Amino acid sequence: MLAKPSTRPSVRRRAVTGAAGLALLGAGLTAVGDTEPDLDRFYDQKITWAACRSADLPEDLQCGKITVPLDYADPGKGTLELALVRYRATGDPRGSVVLNFGGPGGSGVLGLAYGGKEFMGLTDDYDVVSFDPRGVGRSSPVSCGTEATGRVLEATSGENVSDPREALAQLREVAAECAEHSGPVLSHIGTVNVARDLDVMRQALGDRKLNYLGFSYGTRLGAVYAARFPEKVGRFVLDGVDTLTDSMTEQGLTSARGQQKALESFLTWCTEDIACPFGQDARDARRQVVELVDSLDENPVPTTFGFEFSGQDLAGAIGQGLYSKELWPLLQRALAQLMEDGDTRGVEAFATGGGALPAPQRADDPLVDEEEIPLDNPPAALMAVNCADDPDRPTAERLTRDLARLRTAYEEASPVFGRYRLAQVLMCYGRPRGTDYIRERVKDLGTPKMLLVGTRGDPATPYRWTVETAERLGDAAVVLDNRGEGHTGYGSSECVQRKVDDFLLYGSLPPSGSSCGSGEDDRA
Repeated sequence: MLAKPSTRPSVRRRAVTGAAGLALLGAGLTAVGDTEPDLDRFYDQKITWAACRSADLPEDLQCGKITVPLDYADPGKGTLELALVRYRATGDPRGSVVLNFGGPGGSGVLGLAYGGKEFMGLTDDYDVVSFDPRGVGRSSPVSCGTEATGRVLEATSGENVSDPREALAQLREVAAECAEHSGPVLSHIGTVNVARDLDVMRQALGDRKLNYLGFSYGTRLGAVYAARFPEKVGRFVLDGVDTLTDSMTEQGLTSARGQQKALESFLTWCTEDIACPFGQDARDARRQVVELVDSLDENPVPTTFGFEFSGQDLAGAIGQGLYSKELWPLLQRALAQLMEDGDTRGVEAFATGGGALPAPQRADDPLVDEEEIPLDNPPAALMAVNCADDPDRPTAERLTRDLARLRTAYEEASPVFGRYRLAQVLMCYGRPRGTDYIRERVKDLGTPKMLLVGTRGDPATPYRWTVETAERLGDAAVVLDNRGEGHTGYGSSECVQRKVDDFLLYGSLPPSGSSCGSGEDDRA
Protein backbone atom coordinates (compact mmCIF):
# COMPACT_ATOMS: atom_id res chain seq x y z
CA MET A 1 0.00 0.00 0.00
CA LEU A 2 1.30 3.45 -0.86
CA ALA A 3 2.15 5.80 1.94
CA LYS A 4 2.09 9.57 1.93
CA PRO A 5 5.41 10.88 0.56
CA SER A 6 7.73 13.06 2.58
CA THR A 7 7.34 16.82 2.13
CA ARG A 8 10.98 17.48 2.88
CA PRO A 9 12.23 20.02 0.29
CA SER A 10 15.99 20.16 0.56
CA VAL A 11 18.84 18.01 -0.68
CA ARG A 12 22.00 17.73 1.40
CA ARG A 13 25.25 18.74 -0.22
CA ARG A 14 28.51 16.96 0.49
CA ALA A 15 32.13 17.96 0.78
CA VAL A 16 33.64 16.14 -2.22
CA THR A 17 33.14 18.27 -5.32
CA GLY A 18 33.46 18.32 -9.07
CA ALA A 19 36.43 16.70 -10.75
CA ALA A 20 37.93 15.66 -7.44
CA GLY A 21 34.81 13.68 -6.62
CA LEU A 22 34.77 12.05 -10.05
CA ALA A 23 38.42 11.11 -9.71
CA LEU A 24 37.53 9.11 -6.60
CA LEU A 25 34.97 7.03 -8.48
CA GLY A 26 37.51 4.86 -10.25
CA ALA A 27 38.91 3.46 -7.02
CA GLY A 28 35.80 1.74 -5.71
CA LEU A 29 36.48 -1.94 -6.48
CA THR A 30 39.04 -4.37 -5.17
CA ALA A 31 40.27 -7.00 -7.59
CA VAL A 32 39.13 -10.36 -6.32
CA GLY A 33 42.14 -12.50 -5.57
CA ASP A 34 44.29 -9.63 -4.30
CA THR A 35 45.69 -9.89 -0.78
CA GLU A 36 42.86 -9.04 1.58
CA PRO A 37 43.44 -6.45 4.32
CA ASP A 38 42.54 -7.23 7.92
CA LEU A 39 38.77 -7.03 8.31
CA ASP A 40 38.52 -8.77 11.69
CA ARG A 41 37.11 -5.75 13.52
CA PHE A 42 34.17 -5.68 11.12
CA TYR A 43 33.55 -9.41 11.24
CA ASP A 44 33.78 -9.46 15.05
CA GLN A 45 30.96 -6.96 15.66
CA LYS A 46 27.55 -7.84 17.09
CA ILE A 47 24.30 -6.07 16.37
CA THR A 48 22.49 -4.28 19.18
CA TRP A 49 18.79 -4.45 18.41
CA ALA A 50 16.32 -1.96 19.84
CA ALA A 51 12.73 -0.92 19.29
CA CYS A 52 12.39 1.49 16.37
CA ARG A 53 11.38 4.75 17.98
CA SER A 54 9.28 6.17 15.17
CA ALA A 55 5.53 6.28 15.43
CA ASP A 56 5.41 5.50 11.70
CA LEU A 57 7.12 2.12 12.06
CA PRO A 58 5.43 -1.03 13.38
CA GLU A 59 5.82 -1.51 17.13
CA ASP A 60 7.21 -5.02 16.74
CA LEU A 61 9.89 -3.99 14.23
CA GLN A 62 13.39 -3.76 15.69
CA CYS A 63 16.20 -1.52 14.42
CA GLY A 64 19.95 -1.98 14.41
CA LYS A 65 23.07 -1.16 12.46
CA ILE A 66 26.41 -2.54 11.38
CA THR A 67 29.66 -0.81 10.53
CA VAL A 68 31.45 -1.63 7.27
CA PRO A 69 34.58 -0.20 5.65
CA LEU A 70 34.09 2.54 3.10
CA ASP A 71 36.81 0.87 1.01
CA TYR A 72 37.44 -2.85 1.46
CA ALA A 73 40.87 -2.45 -0.12
CA ASP A 74 41.86 0.14 2.50
CA PRO A 75 39.69 -0.19 5.64
CA GLY A 76 41.56 2.68 7.28
CA LYS A 77 39.99 5.20 4.88
CA GLY A 78 36.79 5.38 6.86
CA THR A 79 33.61 3.52 7.68
CA LEU A 80 29.90 3.51 6.87
CA GLU A 81 26.97 2.56 9.06
CA LEU A 82 24.23 0.49 7.47
CA ALA A 83 20.67 0.59 8.84
CA LEU A 84 19.00 -2.78 9.57
CA VAL A 85 15.52 -3.83 10.68
CA ARG A 86 14.07 -7.17 11.71
CA TYR A 87 10.98 -9.01 12.82
CA ARG A 88 11.84 -11.54 15.51
CA ALA A 89 11.10 -15.22 15.08
CA THR A 90 8.08 -16.40 17.02
CA GLY A 91 10.06 -19.23 18.60
CA ASP A 92 13.69 -20.26 18.85
CA PRO A 93 15.10 -19.16 15.46
CA ARG A 94 17.39 -21.31 13.36
CA GLY A 95 18.95 -18.02 12.22
CA SER A 96 18.01 -15.15 9.95
CA VAL A 97 16.71 -14.76 6.42
CA VAL A 98 17.84 -11.50 4.80
CA LEU A 99 15.57 -9.74 2.29
CA ASN A 100 16.47 -7.28 -0.45
CA PHE A 101 13.48 -5.65 -2.12
CA GLY A 102 15.23 -4.50 -5.28
CA GLY A 103 15.91 -1.22 -6.98
CA PRO A 104 18.75 -0.73 -6.91
CA GLY A 105 17.98 2.14 -4.59
CA GLY A 106 15.09 0.53 -2.73
CA SER A 107 15.04 0.92 1.04
CA GLY A 108 14.93 -2.39 2.86
CA VAL A 109 13.96 -0.57 6.07
CA LEU A 110 10.80 0.78 4.44
CA GLY A 111 10.23 -2.38 2.43
CA LEU A 112 10.07 -4.57 5.52
CA ALA A 113 8.26 -1.95 7.60
CA TYR A 114 5.39 -1.55 5.13
CA GLY A 115 5.43 -4.96 3.41
CA GLY A 116 6.39 -7.18 6.31
CA LYS A 117 3.04 -8.94 6.65
CA GLU A 118 3.79 -10.97 3.51
CA PHE A 119 6.77 -12.56 5.25
CA MET A 120 5.30 -13.38 8.66
CA GLY A 121 5.14 -17.07 7.75
CA LEU A 122 8.93 -17.10 7.68
CA THR A 123 9.08 -15.98 11.33
CA ASP A 124 8.12 -19.53 12.31
CA ASP A 125 11.81 -20.37 11.95
CA TYR A 126 13.70 -17.16 11.15
CA ASP A 127 14.36 -13.64 12.22
CA VAL A 128 13.32 -11.75 9.07
CA VAL A 129 15.89 -9.03 8.35
CA SER A 130 16.33 -6.28 5.79
CA PHE A 131 18.63 -3.30 5.37
CA ASP A 132 19.37 -0.10 3.51
CA PRO A 133 22.40 -0.85 1.30
CA ARG A 134 25.28 1.61 1.16
CA GLY A 135 24.19 4.76 -0.64
CA VAL A 136 20.49 4.12 0.06
CA GLY A 137 18.07 5.56 2.61
CA ARG A 138 19.69 5.83 6.03
CA SER A 139 22.99 4.28 4.90
CA SER A 140 25.03 7.26 3.58
CA PRO A 141 22.49 8.19 0.88
CA VAL A 142 23.74 9.43 -2.49
CA SER A 143 22.19 12.31 -4.42
CA CYS A 144 22.52 14.14 -7.73
CA GLY A 145 20.30 17.08 -6.84
CA THR A 146 16.62 17.41 -7.70
CA GLU A 147 17.24 18.78 -11.20
CA ALA A 148 19.56 16.06 -12.52
CA THR A 149 17.05 13.93 -14.41
CA GLY A 150 15.42 16.98 -15.93
CA ARG A 151 18.78 18.23 -17.16
CA VAL A 152 19.55 14.88 -18.76
CA LEU A 153 16.18 14.88 -20.50
CA GLU A 154 16.80 18.40 -21.73
CA ALA A 155 20.25 17.41 -22.94
CA THR A 156 18.89 14.55 -25.02
CA SER A 157 15.93 16.26 -26.67
CA GLY A 158 15.24 18.98 -29.18
CA GLU A 159 18.20 20.71 -30.80
CA ASN A 160 20.72 18.78 -28.72
CA VAL A 161 19.89 15.56 -30.59
CA SER A 162 21.03 17.08 -33.89
CA ASP A 163 24.09 18.69 -32.23
CA PRO A 164 25.03 16.32 -29.37
CA ARG A 165 28.16 18.16 -28.19
CA GLU A 166 26.10 20.36 -25.86
CA ALA A 167 24.27 17.28 -24.63
CA LEU A 168 27.54 15.57 -23.71
CA ALA A 169 28.75 18.67 -21.89
CA GLN A 170 25.55 18.70 -19.81
CA LEU A 171 25.88 15.00 -19.05
CA ARG A 172 29.42 15.55 -17.75
CA GLU A 173 28.15 18.39 -15.56
CA VAL A 174 25.43 16.15 -14.12
CA ALA A 175 28.02 13.46 -13.32
CA ALA A 176 30.12 16.05 -11.49
CA GLU A 177 27.08 17.23 -9.54
CA CYS A 178 26.33 13.66 -8.46
CA ALA A 179 29.85 13.42 -7.06
CA GLU A 180 29.47 16.79 -5.35
CA HIS A 181 26.17 15.93 -3.67
CA SER A 182 27.03 12.35 -2.73
CA GLY A 183 30.48 12.48 -1.20
CA PRO A 184 32.98 9.65 -0.73
CA VAL A 185 30.45 6.79 -0.72
CA LEU A 186 29.82 7.28 -4.45
CA SER A 187 33.26 5.97 -5.28
CA HIS A 188 32.59 2.77 -3.31
CA ILE A 189 29.04 1.97 -4.35
CA GLY A 190 27.96 -0.97 -6.49
CA THR A 191 26.80 -4.55 -6.06
CA VAL A 192 30.23 -6.07 -5.48
CA ASN A 193 30.72 -3.88 -2.40
CA VAL A 194 27.14 -4.47 -1.20
CA ALA A 195 27.76 -8.23 -1.45
CA ARG A 196 30.75 -7.81 0.83
CA ASP A 197 28.61 -5.78 3.24
CA LEU A 198 26.10 -8.64 3.16
CA ASP A 199 28.77 -11.08 4.32
CA VAL A 200 29.75 -8.81 7.21
CA MET A 201 26.03 -8.68 8.06
CA ARG A 202 25.77 -12.48 7.95
CA GLN A 203 28.53 -12.81 10.51
CA ALA A 204 27.11 -10.05 12.71
CA LEU A 205 23.76 -11.83 12.70
CA GLY A 206 25.52 -14.93 14.00
CA ASP A 207 24.78 -17.09 10.94
CA ARG A 208 27.26 -19.60 9.59
CA LYS A 209 25.59 -19.36 6.17
CA LEU A 210 23.42 -16.69 4.59
CA ASN A 211 19.75 -17.44 3.94
CA TYR A 212 18.47 -14.93 1.43
CA LEU A 213 15.36 -13.79 -0.46
CA GLY A 214 16.05 -11.20 -3.16
CA PHE A 215 13.59 -9.50 -5.49
CA SER A 216 14.38 -7.90 -8.87
CA TYR A 217 17.77 -6.16 -8.44
CA GLY A 218 18.08 -8.19 -5.24
CA THR A 219 18.56 -11.24 -7.49
CA ARG A 220 21.66 -9.61 -8.98
CA LEU A 221 22.95 -8.98 -5.47
CA GLY A 222 22.25 -12.58 -4.48
CA ALA A 223 24.05 -13.95 -7.53
CA VAL A 224 27.09 -11.74 -6.90
CA TYR A 225 27.19 -12.84 -3.26
CA ALA A 226 27.00 -16.49 -4.29
CA ALA A 227 29.90 -16.04 -6.71
CA ARG A 228 31.98 -14.12 -4.17
CA PHE A 229 31.20 -16.31 -1.11
CA PRO A 230 30.05 -19.71 -2.44
CA GLU A 231 30.89 -21.53 0.79
CA LYS A 232 28.60 -19.18 2.74
CA VAL A 233 25.46 -19.76 0.65
CA GLY A 234 22.53 -21.21 2.58
CA ARG A 235 18.99 -21.25 1.19
CA PHE A 236 18.77 -18.69 -1.61
CA VAL A 237 15.68 -17.53 -3.50
CA LEU A 238 15.90 -15.08 -6.42
CA ASP A 239 12.47 -13.75 -7.52
CA GLY A 240 12.10 -11.54 -10.61
CA VAL A 241 15.51 -12.47 -11.96
CA ASP A 242 17.74 -9.68 -13.26
CA THR A 243 20.11 -9.96 -16.19
CA LEU A 244 23.81 -10.52 -15.55
CA THR A 245 24.95 -9.90 -19.13
CA ASP A 246 22.83 -7.31 -20.95
CA SER A 247 24.32 -3.85 -21.36
CA MET A 248 22.62 -0.81 -19.87
CA THR A 249 21.35 0.14 -23.33
CA GLU A 250 19.84 -3.32 -23.87
CA GLN A 251 18.32 -3.34 -20.38
CA GLY A 252 16.75 0.07 -20.96
CA LEU A 253 15.13 -1.00 -24.22
CA THR A 254 13.84 -4.21 -22.65
CA SER A 255 12.37 -2.28 -19.72
CA ALA A 256 10.73 0.29 -22.02
CA ARG A 257 9.08 -2.47 -24.06
CA GLY A 258 7.95 -4.33 -20.95
CA GLN A 259 6.46 -1.23 -19.38
CA GLN A 260 4.67 -0.28 -22.60
CA LYS A 261 3.09 -3.74 -22.73
CA ALA A 262 2.07 -3.46 -19.07
CA LEU A 263 0.62 0.02 -19.69
CA GLU A 264 -1.53 -1.31 -22.52
CA SER A 265 -2.81 -4.09 -20.25
CA PHE A 266 -3.58 -1.52 -17.54
CA LEU A 267 -5.46 0.71 -19.99
CA THR A 268 -7.49 -2.24 -21.28
CA TRP A 269 -8.44 -2.99 -17.68
CA CYS A 270 -9.10 0.68 -16.88
CA THR A 271 -11.37 1.36 -19.86
CA GLU A 272 -13.67 -1.46 -18.78
CA ASP A 273 -14.52 0.70 -15.75
CA ILE A 274 -16.82 3.69 -16.11
CA ALA A 275 -14.59 5.56 -13.63
CA CYS A 276 -11.56 5.34 -15.94
CA PRO A 277 -10.34 8.92 -16.56
CA PHE A 278 -9.44 8.01 -20.15
CA GLY A 279 -12.94 6.88 -21.13
CA GLN A 280 -13.92 3.45 -22.41
CA ASP A 281 -11.81 3.15 -25.59
CA ALA A 282 -8.43 1.48 -24.94
CA ARG A 283 -6.82 2.73 -28.17
CA ASP A 284 -7.88 6.30 -27.47
CA ALA A 285 -6.67 5.91 -23.88
CA ARG A 286 -3.18 5.07 -25.15
CA ARG A 287 -3.20 8.26 -27.22
CA GLN A 288 -4.35 10.30 -24.22
CA VAL A 289 -1.51 9.03 -22.02
CA VAL A 290 1.07 10.06 -24.62
CA GLU A 291 -0.54 13.50 -24.90
CA LEU A 292 -0.65 13.86 -21.10
CA VAL A 293 3.07 13.09 -20.78
CA ASP A 294 3.92 15.51 -23.61
CA SER A 295 1.71 18.22 -22.12
CA LEU A 296 3.37 17.99 -18.70
CA ASP A 297 6.80 18.09 -20.32
CA GLU A 298 5.75 21.34 -22.02
CA ASN A 299 4.02 22.77 -18.94
CA PRO A 300 5.07 21.10 -15.67
CA VAL A 301 2.87 21.68 -12.62
CA PRO A 302 4.06 22.68 -9.11
CA THR A 303 4.10 20.05 -6.37
CA THR A 304 4.02 19.95 -2.60
CA PHE A 305 7.75 19.16 -2.69
CA GLY A 306 8.55 22.59 -4.11
CA PHE A 307 9.60 21.42 -7.59
CA GLU A 308 7.69 21.02 -10.84
CA PHE A 309 6.11 17.72 -11.88
CA SER A 310 6.93 16.97 -15.52
CA GLY A 311 5.80 14.43 -18.06
CA GLN A 312 8.89 12.36 -17.36
CA ASP A 313 8.04 12.39 -13.66
CA LEU A 314 4.63 11.06 -14.68
CA ALA A 315 6.24 8.34 -16.82
CA GLY A 316 8.27 7.24 -13.80
CA ALA A 317 5.16 7.30 -11.59
CA ILE A 318 3.08 5.23 -14.02
CA GLY A 319 5.95 2.77 -14.34
CA GLN A 320 5.93 2.23 -10.57
CA GLY A 321 2.17 1.68 -10.58
CA LEU A 322 2.38 -0.99 -13.27
CA TYR A 323 4.56 -3.35 -11.23
CA SER A 324 1.58 -5.08 -9.65
CA LYS A 325 -2.10 -5.43 -10.55
CA GLU A 326 -2.84 -4.74 -6.90
CA LEU A 327 -1.64 -1.18 -7.51
CA TRP A 328 -3.80 -0.58 -10.58
CA PRO A 329 -6.85 0.81 -8.72
CA LEU A 330 -4.57 3.24 -6.85
CA LEU A 331 -2.90 4.26 -10.10
CA GLN A 332 -6.28 4.80 -11.76
CA ARG A 333 -7.40 7.08 -8.91
CA ALA A 334 -4.10 8.99 -8.92
CA LEU A 335 -4.38 9.62 -12.66
CA ALA A 336 -8.00 10.70 -12.26
CA GLN A 337 -6.99 13.18 -9.56
CA LEU A 338 -4.33 14.58 -11.86
CA MET A 339 -6.52 14.83 -14.95
CA GLU A 340 -9.73 16.02 -13.32
CA ASP A 341 -8.46 18.22 -10.48
CA GLY A 342 -4.82 18.94 -11.31
CA ASP A 343 -3.92 17.22 -8.02
CA THR A 344 -0.44 15.66 -8.24
CA ARG A 345 -0.30 14.09 -4.80
CA GLY A 346 -1.35 10.62 -5.92
CA VAL A 347 1.11 10.41 -8.80
CA GLU A 348 3.82 11.99 -6.62
CA ALA A 349 3.48 9.05 -4.23
CA PHE A 350 4.17 6.67 -7.12
CA ALA A 351 7.00 8.85 -8.47
CA THR A 352 8.85 8.67 -5.15
CA GLY A 353 8.49 4.89 -4.99
CA GLY A 354 5.48 5.03 -2.72
CA GLY A 355 7.47 5.27 0.49
CA ALA A 356 7.09 7.94 3.08
CA LEU A 357 10.09 8.34 5.29
CA PRO A 358 9.29 8.00 8.98
CA ALA A 359 9.43 10.97 11.28
CA PRO A 360 12.82 12.08 12.69
CA GLN A 361 14.33 9.62 15.16
CA ARG A 362 15.60 10.16 18.67
CA ALA A 363 19.32 10.57 19.10
CA ASP A 364 19.65 7.08 20.59
CA ASP A 365 17.90 5.39 17.65
CA PRO A 366 20.38 3.59 15.38
CA LEU A 367 18.71 4.84 12.18
CA VAL A 368 19.90 7.96 10.42
CA ASP A 369 17.63 11.01 10.73
CA GLU A 370 15.23 11.11 7.78
CA GLU A 371 15.98 14.79 7.27
CA GLU A 372 19.40 13.69 6.01
CA ILE A 373 17.94 11.63 3.16
CA PRO A 374 17.89 13.52 -0.17
CA LEU A 375 14.59 13.55 -1.98
CA ASP A 376 16.20 12.15 -5.13
CA ASN A 377 18.00 9.33 -3.32
CA PRO A 378 16.10 6.39 -4.92
CA PRO A 379 16.83 7.36 -8.57
CA ALA A 380 20.32 8.61 -7.70
CA ALA A 381 21.17 5.31 -6.00
CA LEU A 382 19.66 3.33 -8.86
CA MET A 383 21.91 5.07 -11.37
CA ALA A 384 24.99 4.97 -9.15
CA VAL A 385 24.73 1.20 -8.67
CA ASN A 386 23.81 0.42 -12.28
CA CYS A 387 26.69 2.53 -13.58
CA ALA A 388 29.13 0.95 -11.10
CA ASP A 389 27.98 -2.50 -12.25
CA ASP A 390 28.30 -1.76 -15.99
CA PRO A 391 31.72 -1.79 -17.71
CA ASP A 392 30.48 -0.17 -20.93
CA ARG A 393 31.24 3.51 -21.40
CA PRO A 394 30.60 4.69 -24.96
CA THR A 395 33.04 7.33 -26.10
CA ALA A 396 31.97 10.89 -26.88
CA GLU A 397 32.41 10.12 -30.56
CA ARG A 398 30.16 7.09 -30.37
CA LEU A 399 27.44 8.91 -28.43
CA THR A 400 27.63 11.84 -30.83
CA ARG A 401 27.07 9.40 -33.68
CA ASP A 402 24.39 7.31 -31.95
CA LEU A 403 22.31 9.72 -29.86
CA ALA A 404 19.60 10.40 -32.44
CA ARG A 405 19.37 6.68 -33.30
CA LEU A 406 19.12 5.75 -29.62
CA ARG A 407 16.34 8.21 -29.00
CA THR A 408 14.41 6.90 -32.01
CA ALA A 409 14.85 3.30 -30.83
CA TYR A 410 13.70 4.09 -27.31
CA GLU A 411 10.67 6.08 -28.48
CA GLU A 412 9.71 3.23 -30.80
CA ALA A 413 10.02 0.82 -27.88
CA SER A 414 7.66 3.04 -25.87
CA PRO A 415 6.26 6.50 -26.65
CA VAL A 416 5.54 6.87 -22.92
CA PHE A 417 8.61 5.38 -21.22
CA GLY A 418 11.28 5.60 -23.93
CA ARG A 419 12.78 9.00 -23.07
CA TYR A 420 12.64 8.24 -19.34
CA ARG A 421 14.57 4.99 -19.79
CA LEU A 422 17.10 6.54 -22.18
CA ALA A 423 17.83 9.32 -19.68
CA GLN A 424 18.69 6.69 -17.06
CA VAL A 425 21.13 5.01 -19.43
CA LEU A 426 22.83 8.25 -20.45
CA MET A 427 23.44 9.29 -16.85
CA CYS A 428 26.41 6.89 -16.80
CA TYR A 429 28.24 9.12 -19.28
CA GLY A 430 30.95 11.09 -17.49
CA ARG A 431 31.32 8.47 -14.76
CA PRO A 432 34.24 6.05 -14.57
CA ARG A 433 33.88 2.64 -16.16
CA GLY A 434 32.12 0.12 -13.94
CA THR A 435 33.29 -3.34 -12.90
CA ASP A 436 33.37 -6.29 -15.28
CA TYR A 437 33.17 -8.71 -12.32
CA ILE A 438 29.47 -9.47 -12.81
CA ARG A 439 29.73 -10.29 -16.50
CA GLU A 440 33.02 -12.14 -16.21
CA ARG A 441 32.87 -13.95 -12.86
CA VAL A 442 29.22 -14.50 -11.87
CA LYS A 443 28.63 -17.85 -13.55
CA ASP A 444 28.92 -21.61 -13.02
CA LEU A 445 28.30 -21.35 -9.28
CA GLY A 446 29.67 -24.04 -7.02
CA THR A 447 26.94 -23.57 -4.42
CA PRO A 448 23.98 -25.51 -3.04
CA LYS A 449 20.80 -25.44 -5.11
CA MET A 450 18.99 -22.09 -5.23
CA LEU A 451 15.45 -21.27 -6.40
CA LEU A 452 14.95 -18.81 -9.28
CA VAL A 453 11.40 -17.50 -9.84
CA GLY A 454 10.50 -15.97 -13.20
CA THR A 455 7.10 -14.46 -14.04
CA ARG A 456 5.90 -14.66 -17.64
CA GLY A 457 4.15 -11.27 -17.60
CA ASP A 458 6.77 -9.37 -15.63
CA PRO A 459 7.08 -5.80 -17.03
CA ALA A 460 10.49 -5.15 -15.44
CA THR A 461 12.42 -8.43 -15.48
CA PRO A 462 11.29 -10.51 -18.47
CA TYR A 463 11.07 -14.27 -18.13
CA ARG A 464 13.91 -14.78 -20.62
CA TRP A 465 16.27 -13.21 -18.07
CA THR A 466 15.35 -16.00 -15.64
CA VAL A 467 16.17 -18.62 -18.28
CA GLU A 468 19.42 -16.93 -19.31
CA THR A 469 20.58 -16.38 -15.74
CA ALA A 470 19.75 -19.96 -14.77
CA GLU A 471 21.85 -21.24 -17.66
CA ARG A 472 24.66 -18.93 -16.66
CA LEU A 473 24.62 -19.93 -12.99
CA GLY A 474 24.75 -23.61 -13.91
CA ASP A 475 23.60 -26.67 -11.99
CA ALA A 476 22.88 -24.65 -8.83
CA ALA A 477 19.84 -22.96 -10.43
CA VAL A 478 16.35 -24.44 -10.04
CA VAL A 479 13.69 -22.55 -12.04
CA LEU A 480 10.08 -21.97 -10.97
CA ASP A 481 7.93 -20.76 -13.89
CA ASN A 482 5.24 -18.37 -12.64
CA ARG A 483 2.68 -18.09 -15.43
CA GLY A 484 1.16 -14.89 -14.15
CA GLU A 485 1.43 -11.11 -14.46
CA GLY A 486 3.23 -8.44 -12.49
CA HIS A 487 6.73 -7.83 -11.18
CA THR A 488 7.97 -10.81 -9.12
CA GLY A 489 5.79 -13.68 -7.93
CA TYR A 490 6.02 -14.00 -4.15
CA GLY A 491 3.52 -11.26 -3.32
CA SER A 492 0.99 -12.06 -6.04
CA SER A 493 0.90 -15.87 -6.28
CA GLU A 494 -0.05 -18.12 -3.37
CA CYS A 495 1.58 -20.99 -5.26
CA VAL A 496 4.90 -19.15 -5.57
CA GLN A 497 4.81 -18.05 -1.96
CA ARG A 498 4.13 -21.60 -0.78
CA LYS A 499 7.00 -23.07 -2.81
CA VAL A 500 9.40 -20.34 -1.70
CA ASP A 501 8.43 -20.72 1.96
CA ASP A 502 8.71 -24.51 1.74
CA PHE A 503 12.26 -24.15 0.49
CA LEU A 504 13.33 -21.51 3.01
CA LEU A 505 11.67 -23.21 5.97
CA TYR A 506 12.11 -26.91 5.16
CA GLY A 507 14.67 -27.09 2.36
CA SER A 508 12.07 -28.58 0.02
CA LEU A 509 12.78 -27.58 -3.59
CA PRO A 510 10.32 -28.08 -6.45
CA PRO A 511 11.65 -29.85 -9.57
CA SER A 512 13.29 -27.41 -11.95
CA GLY A 513 10.74 -26.30 -14.53
CA SER A 514 7.78 -26.55 -12.14
CA SER A 515 5.07 -23.98 -12.75
CA CYS A 516 2.57 -21.84 -10.90
CA GLY A 517 -0.48 -20.10 -12.27
CA SER A 518 -1.25 -22.43 -15.16
CA GLY A 519 -4.64 -23.71 -13.98
CA GLU A 520 -5.01 -27.47 -14.15
CA ASP A 521 -1.32 -27.80 -15.06
CA ASP A 522 -0.27 -25.95 -11.91
CA ARG A 523 2.13 -28.20 -10.07
CA ALA A 524 1.63 -26.51 -6.70
